[in-house]
Amino acid sequence: MEVKIGVVDSPRELTVESGETPQEIESFVADTLKKEESVLALSDVKGRRIMVPSSKVAYVEIGPADAPRVGFGVE
Repeated sequence: MEVKIGVVDSPRELTVESGETPQEIESFVADTLKKEESVLALSDVKGRRIMVPSSKVAYVEIGPADAPRVGFGVE
């Protein structure tokens, strides 16, 4: 699953490739954001850890990972 995290006052979003199901990610994010002084910490499939203070999370988007595109085809 691909998880995109929008950060307050930042023009770019963070992208994490997770091996968890959408339901697991959603539950974890919802539980974390309920607490004011918490940190949203997710691990990606390569073992990297992304940590964002919950007060700075603008949005979280959960969806399937995009397959890399090859070539110059037009859709």
